[in-house]
Amino acid sequence: MSKIKPSKGAPFARIMGVGGYRPTRVVPNEVILEKIDSSDEWIRSRSGISTRHWASDEETVTAMSVEAAGKAIADAGLTPEQIGGVIVSTVSHFKQTPAVATEIADKIGAVKPAAFDISAGCAGFGYGLTLAKGMIVEGSAEYVLVIGVERLSDLTDLEDRATAFLFGDGAGAVVVGPADEPGIARTVWGSEGDKSETIKQTVPWTEYDSSGKFPAITQEGQAVFRWAVFEMAKVAQQALDAAGITADDLDVFIPHQANMRIIDSMVKTLKLPEHVTVARDVETTGNTSAASIPLAMERLLATGQAKSGDTALVIGFGAGLVYAATVVTLP
Repeated sequence: MSKIKPSKGAPFARIMGVGGYRPTRVVPNEVILEKIDSSDEWIRSRSGISTRHWASDEETVTAMSVEAAGKAIADAGLTPEQIGGVIVSTVSHFKQTPAVATEIADKIGAVKPAAFDISAGCAGFGYGLTLAKGMIVEGSAEYVLVIGVERLSDLTDLEDRATAFLFGDGAGAVVVGPADEPGIARTVWGSEGDKSETIKQTVPWTEYDSSGKFPAITQEGQAVFRWAVFEMAKVAQQALDAAGITADDLDVFIPHQANMRIIDSMVKTLKLPEHVTVARDVETTGNTSAASIPLAMERLLATGQAKSGDTALVIGFGAGLVYAATVVTLP
């Protein structure tokens, strides 16, 4: 018989606060068109994107994360000293070690929190949220900061007509804490490694010197589109089922901001009622990978399109291929 005593965590977890940071520089499609043979109309019709934000040298992964984290902690009504865990999802922090989460934790003033990075592409926020919930329910932390942050402009091939217009930079953060009732439902997540070639880095870092060109993100657009629209709609429905609700019970839908056509197709496939507010932040922010869901969440709440206590379906999906979907109560 085990001598280990049960842990004394919270019965449930919830999102308590949210914050975001978008770089100062706004990049319209006209700038993208300087390097590719296309048109503003084509980019908008294919992706729904009109502008995106690109970071300056000073707007590093750490700097953007610190800004977003500070807003999320304040929104939660907490102080940095109360944060017991920092989880950062990113694919654009180029130091293999140490984890950027440790640097961010120090800069925000957290006191010896658990801190680590995860790499789950555009599903990274959902992965981080699930881990944070587990830490709180287990009792290993009372409040956990989850950050999705990217500088995808560093990984964009501006001469690749298929992807040059897609990516943007930014950071989104939430604070997850204890709750007396469910605020984050069971996550439906997984991977399909047989499709790993559909979204990938062009060359490994070990081959960078010999290739002569900085690595970039490339993707097979049509294959990704079909997978996202048809397979991810099924995952989204499974997340609704796991939460014990139907589409009629939703107030808000916050999918990964990959592409407006994917978002609109998912809305149609899921048969979401007209009263459901749909995040379409991609139009002015572009695809910010792990940052896209918390950034979209923050904007919906800030503009009054969503309100505290609303029930939201969130789903992220991308390179791997990986995915994560859950239902949350908005802070």
